Amino acid sequence: MRWIGLAAIVLVAFLYVRPLRSYVDTKRELTGRSADVQALKAEKRELQHRLAQSSTGEALVEQARRLGYVRPGERLYIVKGISAWVHSKERATIDKGGK
Repeated sequence: MRWIGLAAIVLVAFLYVRPLRSYVDTKRELTGRSADVQALKAEKRELQHRLAQSSTGEALVEQARRLGYVRPGERLYIVKGISAWVHSKERATIDKGGK
């Protein structure tokens, strides 16, 4: 009688292993997905904020300036070699300070 009781307990435990493992795996995946959802919500808030900021007149003017647009009556000047000029000024300052 003991062997039958023990066999019944082992059978019940064996039958519960797969559903229990499935539950634990699903719970772990749900935790990972929840973190993804939170990250996506934060990204959505940031994008909505950027969209609201980009819709202002100042932002549109700034973007147009970056693209090289000018207002009527203005002239666009492109200055090249600024970094070399800055570098030469820094070198001249160092040379003066070193003497």
